[in-house]
Amino acid sequence: MTSDSATRTAADVLARPLSLGSLALRNRIVMAPLTRSFSPGGVPTADVAAYYARRAANGVGLIVTEGTYVGHPAAGGIDGVPRFYGEDALAGWTQVVDEVHRAGGKIVPQLWHIGLNRPAGAPLAADAPLIGPSGIPLGEAEPGRPMSKADIDAVTAAFATAAAEAEARGFDGIELHGAHGYLIDQFLWAHTNRREDAYGGDLASRVRFAAELVAACRAAVSPDFPIIFRTSQWKTEHYDARLAETPQELEAILTPLADAGVDAFHCSTRRYWVPEFEGSDLNLAGWAKKISGKPTISVGSVGLDIDMFKTLQGEHGGVSSIDGLLDRLERDEFDLIAVGRALLGDPEWAAKILSGRTDELKPFDPSALVSLY
Repeated sequence: MTSDSATRTAADVLARPLSLGSLALRNRIVMAPLTRSFSPGGVPTADVAAYYARRAANGVGLIVTEGTYVGHPAAGGIDGVPRFYGEDALAGWTQVVDEVHRAGGKIVPQLWHIGLNRPAGAPLAADAPLIGPSGIPLGEAEPGRPMSKADIDAVTAAFATAAAEAEARGFDGIELHGAHGYLIDQFLWAHTNRREDAYGGDLASRVRFAAELVAACRAAVSPDFPIIFRTSQWKTEHYDARLAETPQELEAILTPLADAGVDAFHCSTRRYWVPEFEGSDLNLAGWAKKISGKPTISVGSVGLDIDMFKTLQGEHGGVSSIDGLLDRLERDEFDLIAVGRALLGDPEWAAKILSGRTDELKPFDPSALVSLY
């Protein structure tokens, strides 16, 4: 393929518009959520607004914010991670939305509760108990308390309140963080959910909490206000974990969520090109689209030649081709592609890709993980 042909292919494939309910996207490029802890006291600052607006101004179609804690005492445990409650934090998010829209982009907050991933005594509420579906942590962390029905109702209400605030503050939709072993995912995973009530047992019961939470958020916002649900097989420090061993098991998870009001699934994998189940080249996002009929977002080491975990160990990698990605998008295996580290390290990544300036792409530098911009 000639350079001109490659440029046209990237522009033709990635620059296609897409609509999710009321959300009209100018292209298929999504900024993946990336926790940076640059919001002192949980309040997004003007620097945070500038960080997101810079990516929007350089062509990103949709920005998914870093995880932001919902208004439940046990939701989070790091002071610099933004929160999505309290007038000070919400005013900061309003500024972020305004700046992104002014730059021509769209933005959704990722609403987050970390559950038993929260260290005992951690901020933002040191006295809040550690809670999860069964009190069982992912690894060797301190056990917590199994959630009561009152706890479940309180967390569900916190997400619904955050969803309503997102719409009121001008966001273009929401993403619910149901991946990576955080609270929603702790209910989905048999290892951490050993309940014997309606919220535990088989897959149909383990998905009940997530489905009820989605339904509560759907009831709290306009019918065409998009709800994205992020899911994954892997968990933090459990990279071989699996919720679904077969497409049929994946269907048992996704169908209740789609019925409850999910408009799109954001399927987190470490490498987007890896097949999810034997006998098919489809990745997780491809299977989610085939099963649910909903639009999907794929993600995982886009444009880079080493995965995130090598990056976190300080390894430096290079730029890699996205030809295989374009092929998958062109045949509509999935609908959108989320880009993480490549966009963190190079704010102009989308503009360079869309205009064929691939010779200007920058390899990811792990020091960018602590960069404001």
